[in-house]
Amino acid sequence: MRKYTLENYLQLYFGYASFRPGQREIIENVLANQNVFAVLPTGSGKSICYQLPAIINTGTVIIISPLLSLMTDQVKQLKSTGFKQVTALNSMLKWTEKEDILNNLENYRLIYLSPEMIQNERVLQKLSLLQIDLFVIDEAHCISQWGHEFRPDYLRIKQVFDHLNKPTILALTATATPDVQQDILNTLEIEDAKRIIYPMDKPNISFVVEKVEQLKDKENRVTNLVQEYKVPTLIYFSSRDEATKVATILQTKVPNRNIAYYHAGLDNQDRLLIQQQFMNNQLDVICCTNAFGMGINKKDIQLIVHYHIPTQIESFIQEVGRAGREGQQCVSVALYHENDSFLALRLLETELPDISLVDYFLKRIYQSDISLKQFKEDFITRSGGMEPHWRFFRYQLERMGILKEREIVKEVIDYEEALSTIGNIINRRLTYKHKKRLEMLQWVHTDTCRRTKLFYHFQDEIQTPTYMCCDYCDFKWNNWKPKDINSIENNKDWKSLLKGILYQGDTQK
Repeated sequence: MRKYTLENYLQLYFGYASFRPGQREIIENVLANQNVFAVLPTGSGKSICYQLPAIINTGTVIIISPLLSLMTDQVKQLKSTGFKQVTALNSMLKWTEKEDILNNLENYRLIYLSPEMIQNERVLQKLSLLQIDLFVIDEAHCISQWGHEFRPDYLRIKQVFDHLNKPTILALTATATPDVQQDILNTLEIEDAKRIIYPMDKPNISFVVEKVEQLKDKENRVTNLVQEYKVPTLIYFSSRDEATKVATILQTKVPNRNIAYYHAGLDNQDRLLIQQQFMNNQLDVICCTNAFGMGINKKDIQLIVHYHIPTQIESFIQEVGRAGREGQQCVSVALYHENDSFLALRLLETELPDISLVDYFLKRIYQSDISLKQFKEDFITRSGGMEPHWRFFRYQLERMGILKEREIVKEVIDYEEALSTIGNIINRRLTYKHKKRLEMLQWVHTDTCRRTKLFYHFQDEIQTPTYMCCDYCDFKWNNWKPKDINSIENNKDWKSLLKGILYQGDTQK
């Protein structure tokens, strides 16, 4: 029997008087040991759906998340509320820190893990000794082969879930078509799960597309937007180079705004620093790739700019959804140049390894003996340092039985069949990704309501806009008059910390 009502716990630990749509329903079901699959829009408070059960229950809650910065941020936030029995296991830890956590794992009631870390044999053995009340899969669309951020490591989660005696499961995502939803349920084998699906469109966001004739026009337009609208802003890029370059230009042209860039080419400490400065209002404009924003609980973001359009609508919806967490009027503006479609094409073609690379390494398997360690190093080197390509290839080898318990077994399938199998998977995936890219382009060029066009793949009806809808329907820039932010006064300490980050000129793509 619980000591307090759910609302009491919510107020006590998170400071909210009432739940947002979907939260209470999810929490009640998982506390009743009911498997749940939930779709809630970005920024709707999905984390509370597993954090509150961890506070209430006596057992352990495990959260599988691909977002290392999210883990760190949420561990800090929970500890600041007085809940200390929380930790995170991921690659950002030093060896001594990891050992200390593993040796005291039973002292934690909420444990964040990356999908790679939970496959570690020692970690799994330690977890199997715990009473696990809830097994959470965040960003569950990563499980689906048709999900917009499909990750082979997520496919191994089902084996881990089974190994831990199938505790109550909660799968969460913000963007999933009905087909992706079903694929997730099939992969996890939880057809009995309670489905809690809420509309993905946020009625307080207005959608705008502005087409430009010259690439330079994008730079000028972003400068004007940052000068005119002094609100917390995210500017999304498909290129690290461009994010770095435009951030540097904006720092010069708009000196009264606090601007930084953020992408996966920065080291973990630099990324965490920029994230924290943004959360504390010491930075108010971030030029970023899609590496930024996932799990960032910043309530006052009001402007999302897409300097480049993403490769698919799901990514766009997720990035736009980071604005307007408190229901305030927000604007999404996508800047489009005809070259953007080719940039998107190049990006999606680098998602999976080229078939010639697969062919080369399959031949090495069948024609010679080589250690798995050396094999992995050679593959990553030849793929240009693309470790996700190796993870994809390794998973396919394991799935076919060629790689079993770290040993290469050539006899289970011949070379030709192995090459054909992997080639077909790559081709199907690329065909699907090309289809998604065309959907994104169709949305950019639509001559109907943008809100309706954006969400019709995901839900039957859209919500009535709280403010202006889109540039096709009723949006006018003159009618958007947000209040200026009150940034914390600049000080030498944090500026000196950021100096090396802002001007280091990283040029990785």
